[in-house]
Amino acid sequence: MARHLITSALPYINGVKHLGNLVGSMLPADVYARFLRQQGHDVVAICATDEHGTPAELAAAEAGLPVDEYCAEQWAIQKDLGERFGLSWDHFGRSSSSHNHELTKLLAAQLEEHGFIEERVTDQIYSPTDGRFLPDRYVIGTCPYCGYDRARGDQCENCTRLLDPTDLIEPRSAISGATDLEVRATKHLYLLQSRMADRLRAWIDEREDWPLLTRSIAYKWLDEGLEDRSITRDISWGVPVDRPGFEGKVFYVWFDAPIAYIAATKEWAEDVAGLGEEGWRRWWTDATGSDVTYTQFMAKDNVPFHAVMFPATLLGADSGWKLVDYIKSFNWLTFYGGKFSTSQQRGVFMDAALEILPSDQWRYHLIANAPESSDASFTWESLVQSVNKDLAGSYGNLVNRVLGFTAKNAGGVVPTVEGSSASRDAFVEQVGGLVATYTGHMEAKDLRKAMTVLRELWSAGNVFWNAQEPWKLKDDPAARDAVIATALHHLRLLAILGAPVLPDTSAVLLRAFGIDDLPAWPTDVAAEMEALGPGTPIEVPPVLFAKIDDDQIEIWKQRFGAGEE
Repeated sequence: MARHLITSALPYINGVKHLGNLVGSMLPADVYARFLRQQGHDVVAICATDEHGTPAELAAAEAGLPVDEYCAEQWAIQKDLGERFGLSWDHFGRSSSSHNHELTKLLAAQLEEHGFIEERVTDQIYSPTDGRFLPDRYVIGTCPYCGYDRARGDQCENCTRLLDPTDLIEPRSAISGATDLEVRATKHLYLLQSRMADRLRAWIDEREDWPLLTRSIAYKWLDEGLEDRSITRDISWGVPVDRPGFEGKVFYVWFDAPIAYIAATKEWAEDVAGLGEEGWRRWWTDATGSDVTYTQFMAKDNVPFHAVMFPATLLGADSGWKLVDYIKSFNWLTFYGGKFSTSQQRGVFMDAALEILPSDQWRYHLIANAPESSDASFTWESLVQSVNKDLAGSYGNLVNRVLGFTAKNAGGVVPTVEGSSASRDAFVEQVGGLVATYTGHMEAKDLRKAMTVLRELWSAGNVFWNAQEPWKLKDDPAARDAVIATALHHLRLLAILGAPVLPDTSAVLLRAFGIDDLPAWPTDVAAEMEALGPGTPIEVPPVLFAKIDDDQIEIWKQRFGAGEE
């Protein structure tokens, strides 16, 4: 049994997340965590809401709520939606927690102790109209690199380049829209990343197994010259900077947000699981060598902060903090080729998605079309194909046929099988090969490839059933029973294998065999194909997946659109 720490990029607090947010981090992290748990590993899966920074203040102001009340309300909504989507976090915390305040200040103190924090007077945008300094996200303008006209002052959403507000062309206030902005001097703390560039490059050089997308983004940041980064802001909502002359300033959201991974683990260990300080330190400060494997899941725009800035923080603190072992990065899921957008409410969001279809159908479709090697486009047509062809037409149809036939022709129990047959042996061998391939893809976190093999396993069951034609074996009940028993064992195996992606469906199917607890991941397929004892009662569940009528596509397009900008 190995120990695995898994985190997904923290969903921002400003509203319900869209399907792109879900498939770019939280859902694949859950699929992988569920897979590892079935293998018997010691897994801790952590997530939290990212609550600090200017967008939270802006969203709260728009909602007419104090920012702390707004964040508490949105955390509850996001936690509920995540759980309804089957996200099996060990803990879902908050970056505004007291634990994160404590640890953020601790990391800053450790960095300063080792000479990686420096006070600097810097120029910053000031708005006379608003009567305040405008932190990066309070300034909107045109990106000087790609020309995107809604770039934020910290990062261009379009080309992902990191920015300073003073870089923007024709900047304006995100609060009032005022353009009479001035540049004034203010004091901030800087993380001296430039002093760690060589060390970071050497560390990334050793991460040869990282996805090409992750490595290329990390090297791009380093190759362009790693600059020192301001880690404080002139706003009130965040982790306060306890330092003379820094009254009214807080730590930069991208400094404290990744630290929330540690803080949420601490909160889980101390306040939820009752494991005390040792319970979280064994994952974060006592995790040496290969004792803990730490895997992060995120979309590509989050990679620079997790592959460079957060490691720079932990390395500079020089206190034995656990560094990430593997960053599984994703490209973007688009909506008919256009951008999903929380701020502009474009696309399908998690709450609305669950009004349309059960969570398992979304989970399968999103993972089967995950944007791993390139951006992927969500369309209603592709969703319907996933449900109708894959889930209902292949998997669900196989379940209905086999269990229904068993109820009518085998007394609703697993029949006794005597001897073996060449066809059964060949099928078991085929399934064993597919399971090995499927397991390999899951271990490698190649989720689209894994779903391709899962479909092959569904198809193999249909091909076997059709080829054996048990309905024609009335005069040879022993042969018929052998086919039924083999197909029933295959269904049980499919429920186990599908559980990381289709947890609710797998639970329903396993209950049809009288199994309440999810069995371990299969390591001996031949044994699994004999695991059900003769006479085990079988119940026929309701139809697992209802097909979607083509007319429904037009209804959904009327409600949600089809990617119009």
